[in-house]
Amino acid sequence: MSQPAMLFSRRTALRAGLVVLGAAAVGSCSTDPPPQLRLAAGEVGGFFWEFGGLLSDAAAESSAAQIVPLTSAGSIDNLEALGSGRAELAMTLIDAAYSHPISDLAAVGCVYENYFQVAVRADSYIETVADLRGRAVSIGATGSGAALVSQRILDAAGLSDTGAVREVQLLMSSAAEALADNEVDAVMWAGGLPTPAFADPPTAIRLLDLGGVVADLRRSFGTAYEAVPVPANVYGEHPEVTTVGIPNLLLARPDVPDGTIAALVSVLLDQSSALVPRQAIGSQFLDARSLVMTGSIPLHPGAEQEYRRRHG
Repeated sequence: MSQPAMLFSRRTALRAGLVVLGAAAVGSCSTDPPPQLRLAAGEVGGFFWEFGGLLSDAAAESSAAQIVPLTSAGSIDNLEALGSGRAELAMTLIDAAYSHPISDLAAVGCVYENYFQVAVRADSYIETVADLRGRAVSIGATGSGAALVSQRILDAAGLSDTGAVREVQLLMSSAAEALADNEVDAVMWAGGLPTPAFADPPTAIRLLDLGGVVADLRRSFGTAYEAVPVPANVYGEHPEVTTVGIPNLLLARPDVPDGTIAALVSVLLDQSSALVPRQAIGSQFLDARSLVMTGSIPLHPGAEQEYRRRHG
């Protein structure tokens, strides 16, 4: 995992020098600095990273916490950072959380929804996921949630046999360049709409329709996956397609004080309009009803207490 990445505003950066990891929880003496929390937040330019930056600024503005976003490869890497104590908070796709061996995950809330996307060059003859047989495909970086979903989608499309596709594991920015340079035939990733790495790509792209695999995914893995529409012309000129929506969770270590997590919940509820990533064409989950929809991942006690206090 890389070293702590830059913060998202000069104000936040200046405040970062004032905090000490393990500072007293919110609700202590007003002269105490807010607690510092490291947030495993994915690739720069990704949906997690953008949301993490907005959350960092909003939490600093309210003195709820000093959140330091850290770069990572994605969901799996974030979960490992959380489990090892290298981060106190983590962003993850909900399916990755379900599959991870950590037994004491605790959710702050369900925030937004990622769109799993499969792109090919606009002039490609590839029309369906099944057409990827024998092709070179970027399935996401090692340690990313995208790599997990990519394999499941390939399996659902009948491409589970060894060597069915030539799998390449690249970060999103590198994958976009590889697609343009004909080094790969398709790129699979999870992100917002539009994902910045592909919003102004080096070559014209189009998305494959994934509607045909959603039923198989839900039969095998449950309601972590749902069919969601991608509007026409998000990436240049292309028709509306159906893809796979996957909820995002903001997780916390169980040992983060309840008061600190309650303060973060207040940020999510009270400053929701400041927490909308540019990639959020899709679902906006930041309301009390959907924030608590964390599936089989239990809420952190501090989060549960605050949701109940605010909304019964």
